[in-house]
Amino acid sequence: MTERAAVEKIRCDACPVLCFIAEGRSGACDRYANHDGELVRLDPLTVIENGGPAVPFLQGAEWDGDIVQGARPFVTAIGAGTTYPDYKPAPFIVSAQTKGVDMVTVVTEGIFSYCGVKVKIDTDRHIGEERAIVRVDGEAIGHVMTSEYGSKMLSLGGVDHLTGGSKKEGRVTCDALLALCNCEPVELSIDDGSVVIVQAGKAPIINGDQERLMRVGCGSAAIGMFAAQWKGHADEVIVVDDHITGVLSEHQAGVLLDIPPSGIRVVGRRSTPGRYFQVAEPGTGWGGTDISDPLKVIKNVNPKVAWPGLRLFMISTTGEQWAYFELDDDLVPQPAEAPAALRASAERVAENCEPSVCSVLFMGGAGGSLRAGVTENPVKLTRSVRDTLTQVTIGGAEAYLWPGGGITVMADVTQMPSNAFGYVPTPALVAPIEFSMRRSDYIALGGYSAEIRDVDEVLDGKERRVGGAKAAE
Repeated sequence: MTERAAVEKIRCDACPVLCFIAEGRSGACDRYANHDGELVRLDPLTVIENGGPAVPFLQGAEWDGDIVQGARPFVTAIGAGTTYPDYKPAPFIVSAQTKGVDMVTVVTEGIFSYCGVKVKIDTDRHIGEERAIVRVDGEAIGHVMTSEYGSKMLSLGGVDHLTGGSKKEGRVTCDALLALCNCEPVELSIDDGSVVIVQAGKAPIINGDQERLMRVGCGSAAIGMFAAQWKGHADEVIVVDDHITGVLSEHQAGVLLDIPPSGIRVVGRRSTPGRYFQVAEPGTGWGGTDISDPLKVIKNVNPKVAWPGLRLFMISTTGEQWAYFELDDDLVPQPAEAPAALRASAERVAENCEPSVCSVLFMGGAGGSLRAGVTENPVKLTRSVRDTLTQVTIGGAEAYLWPGGGITVMADVTQMPSNAFGYVPTPALVAPIEFSMRRSDYIALGGYSAEIRDVDEVLDGKERRVGGAKAAE
């Protein structure tokens, strides 16, 4: 390297990569650049104009803990910079008066190797078996978790995928996490399952089809909810569901409504009266099963109980699929014109289904080095958070604090300003994190009192401002 080249380049120490950045160029993370020989942060510091979470102070405090209501802006860590190489105080330690209480907010962009996202996909469709590997560009980035009511759950990222595999696996995982956290779409391929396009706040696209509705309930629950509306218009109703298929005449709701037995039995494993498991294989058909013909769930029709003309209504858990049959003289179901009341009930079922969306929650652990940017004695910050003296936010969004040791938090990425997350090519995510507390409590936990700056000094007019509690631009 020539002497001239060495002079023109400066070393960035904002992460372990330690890039040498030429004049007018940015580092590998696209977050820092060399401007006239000075290292500058490219993204502006972001503040939220009003609204936001409150500090849940101990009972008996006269102040209600409201830290950002009113005219005072809430300084987020977005665009603030990091504490790396960790001995440095946080980039901004901001003080302001709130309703007569002197508050301090410590903001820093943490470098998170131990991080990931939890994804909730509202759908009945089968997307993959529990524990199936989730891939992007062929690389494993996570797995399918247990299903929740009306939703499929994914766990993506984590240190094993970021740093425990090949370089490509780590890079692809980091890229996918960054896109998801910044509310961008990502195509996920699930082993022996579906291809799903996930975007926070948007409907999932499963095998090319956009999902519309989240089911109203399982088949049994749907029977209980709508049994009274079906009485008198159908002699038997079967709600097809991959998990619990409901049969009206056998169900306790049907019994209490004096609906007589129909003699129609369904396949699968009978759990309790009117509730059947495993009526079909999981799939993308009716009620999350692999069937497109609902009559396949019928095992037999008892001629001693059933009768010609019996009215059979079959419906899925979202009301998007339904069919009406009447038994002929041989007790075989034949398609027939559905009464208006049953057509209306299908619309009612669909009306009670919420729109299907994808939810993305960032999850990370605030390590010792990050906490060292807040105090010289990091364990005191952990204890202050546990004692609810300190409120943790992620990009201004309220964070859920996991119980147990450390500071492990989750936050909804849709509640943060745009482009709240960055990355470093180690690889790791860069996530904004803020710690808010009373000034007296900050001093008590060994905070960097000499680094406290008044909010008016920090805000020089170059910052990005967003409004509302949701932090939407």
